[in-house]
Amino acid sequence: MSVSDQEQLESTLEWIAGAEDRGERIDKFITESLEEDVSRTQVQQWIKDGHLTVNGATVKANYKIAEGDRLLLTIPEPEELNLEPEPIPLEVVYEDSDVIVVNKPRGLVVHPAPGHYSGTLVNALLYHCKDLSGINGVMRPGIVHRIDKDTSGLLMAAKNDLAHVSLAAQLKEHSVNRKYLAVVHGNVAHDNGTIDAPIGRDPHDRKLYTVTDKNSKHAVTHFVVLERFGDFTLLELKLETGRTHQIRVHMKFIGHPLAGDPAYGPVKSKHVGMDGQALHAAVLGFVHPRTGEHLQFEAELPEDMQHLLHVLKNR
Repeated sequence: MSVSDQEQLESTLEWIAGAEDRGERIDKFITESLEEDVSRTQVQQWIKDGHLTVNGATVKANYKIAEGDRLLLTIPEPEELNLEPEPIPLEVVYEDSDVIVVNKPRGLVVHPAPGHYSGTLVNALLYHCKDLSGINGVMRPGIVHRIDKDTSGLLMAAKNDLAHVSLAAQLKEHSVNRKYLAVVHGNVAHDNGTIDAPIGRDPHDRKLYTVTDKNSKHAVTHFVVLERFGDFTLLELKLETGRTHQIRVHMKFIGHPLAGDPAYGPVKSKHVGMDGQALHAAVLGFVHPRTGEHLQFEAELPEDMQHLLHVLKNR
């Protein structure tokens, strides 16, 4: 199954069915293909309302996919969506009238998705800021980039459209300085290196990504070894591009998956004493959209990663 060039949940998505998709119920396929957490019930309602076509015609939710089918899903904009501000604690690293930088805790989802409108960073920002840019729509106000739910660390949001346009452009130009700290499995032999490998959806699990030449995007990650612990290594990683799950996919690709990663790590990775991957967005630097000043921020490792490193150092 190939998917069009989409990084986030957008208004229109397209797929071309492959041989491996033949016979699968279309509601199940769509639910598993969407990157966001959307319920099967919501997908079935979209299908019932005619938002999904197969080869240009509407179908029922139990339609069985045929090889070569062209699936086009138009996700409707919520007409009366009212995201509620929620008093979720935020660690604000920097804030002015244009930009806010927060240190996101592990376990917090960045923005709402259809059928899941509460308990996210956006809900917290709406409570804290009152004003966020509207360029990304009602579902993602202020959000110009994301980090995974179970990745901790620095994330910037825009308070107005001027700031949003500037920050988004810097991300597109790869001029934003983003450095991560990660604990990975194995002894990384080289002191530093670059992983230049394209990333696309995993044909065996459409919620995951993999290194592939098929329907993929250019992806580059640089790494430096900070400390070795025999069977684990502490790395600093710098993103040149910002693909979904990029660090997690690239580290698995070179044989050093992240410790604690439930999706890309080995089974034993789940027993390192962490709830999620050992990945932290430690450094974030960008040019202020109004003043032109270069700002850079750092966030200490969360307690669970500090504890993991302490255990590794004192074995």
